[in-house]
Amino acid sequence: MSEITTMPEGQARALSEIAAEISSDWTRPYFGAVPYLTAMAKLSAVTDDHGAEPAAGIVRYFLANAQTWRGETARRIKSELNAMIKGRY
Repeated sequence: MSEITTMPEGQARALSEIAAEISSDWTRPYFGAVPYLTAMAKLSAVTDDHGAEPAAGIVRYFLANAQTWRGETARRIKSELNAMIKGRY
């Protein structure tokens, strides 16, 4: 199991850090999620851009393609990513 980094209240982790944790937990990701996971690994915040694509859109597409990723870590990270794109961080 990977080490979980806790951030101060109201401060989000970097998307690259989250992507690394996803990759360590989801060892055989669904092929549709791979490009978005790769892009997230190069981003810091949902307010960033990856080329012409906003990071928030990349996170949304990742979540749409990550339905087969299950378990406690998946639920926690999906919740964290949803909070980030809804502006709760």
